[in-house]
Amino acid sequence: MNEHRIAMVGTPCEIMAASKLQQYTDSPIDVKLGLFCMENFSYKYFENFLSEYDLKMDDIEKFQIEKGFVFLSLKTKETVKIPLSVAKRIIRKNCNICVELTSETSDISIGSIGSDDGWSTLIIRTKKGEQIVNGALSQKYIEAKELTDSQFILLNRIAQSKINKNLDNIEKREFLARPVLYQRIKSDESIKKEFSESNFLDLKSNVIDVGSCVLCGACEYVCPDNLITIDDTKPIMNGECPQDCHECFTVCPRTFIPENLRNDNSKAIGNFIKVLSVKSLKHSQGQDGSIVTTLLDYLLTNDIVTEALIVDKQDHLAWKPYAKITNDIDEVVKSGGTKYSVCPVFKTMKNIKEGVN
Repeated sequence: MNEHRIAMVGTPCEIMAASKLQQYTDSPIDVKLGLFCMENFSYKYFENFLSEYDLKMDDIEKFQIEKGFVFLSLKTKETVKIPLSVAKRIIRKNCNICVELTSETSDISIGSIGSDDGWSTLIIRTKKGEQIVNGALSQKYIEAKELTDSQFILLNRIAQSKINKNLDNIEKREFLARPVLYQRIKSDESIKKEFSESNFLDLKSNVIDVGSCVLCGACEYVCPDNLITIDDTKPIMNGECPQDCHECFTVCPRTFIPENLRNDNSKAIGNFIKVLSVKSLKHSQGQDGSIVTTLLDYLLTNDIVTEALIVDKQDHLAWKPYAKITNDIDEVVKSGGTKYSVCPVFKTMKNIKEGVN
C-alpha cells in the first residue's frame, strides 16, 4: 500500500487517467475531485489570440467562461467579453472527442453549471465522496442546498449536448482512419490482450499522432526507465521501450477503457449518489463557490489525505499552469481558480511512483 494519500483535482480526461492509474498501479492517488469541463485551450494559441485584442496574458486578472462567452477581467478593472464561438478556434484538438462534461470517474465532481452565482454544483459519486461531503458539512466547511428541477435539467442538457456533438466528431475521425480507442467497446479480456501487445510506438500512432493526447503526463509518470518526456509539447520517447513494457499505453486515458470505468453515453452526467448546490463557508478565493479549495482544506486539515495535487500559475509566465504536490493549505488557496489550459499533472508524481501491476 502506498504511504502517500493524495487528493487530486483534474479535468475529466485527467480523472480518467487517475482512475486507470488506481486500477493498474499502486497509485498514491486516494481522492479524486473532478471538474466540469467543456474544453481547454492551447496556451500558445491563447497568447496569439489575445494579441488580436491588443492584450497579453499578464493583463488578465481572472478568466471566466459562462453563458457562451469568455470573460476576461483585466488588471485595469475592465472586462473584455469574447464570444465563445470565436474563441473555439484555439480549443485543443483532443477536446473535440471528449464525451465527458462532469468527470464521471471521480469521487466528487464540481462545476458551476446548474447553480446560482457564487455557488457550485457538486455531484457525489462514491461512498468515499459521500463521507467527505458529509464531513465538510458537519464541520461547517460548506453549506448545501438541493438543485431545483430546472437546474438539474439544465445540467443534463448541457452534458448531453457535449456527448452528442463529440460523438459526431468521433465518428468523423474514425471514418478518416484516425482511431478514438477510448470509445471502443471491448471486453476486459480483449483489452488486457491489447495492453499486453502495445507500447509507446502504439501510443504514438493511435493517440499522439492523431491529435488525441490530452497531455496529462500519465505516460511519463509510469515509464520505468524515464524515457518519456513532455516539455511543452507532445510526449517524446528518448530511447527504446524496455522489452515487455506496456505501462504508458495501459494508463493513457485515450486508449481502451475497462468496463468498470467506461462512459455510459446514455447517462448524461454518469452514475451518482446525489447532486447538490454548495458554497464555501471558509474561502472566497476560487471559482464560483470556492468548493475545490475548501474540500482540499478539509481533507488536509483532517489528515484524510497527506498531500494535494493541484495546478497553480507560474510566477514568471502569466497564467501558464504547472502542477505541484503540497500539504500547505496556503498554497492550495493561492492556486484557486480555473486556468483554462493544460499541463502534465502526473509528471510531478514521478518521485513517488510505483510500478504497474
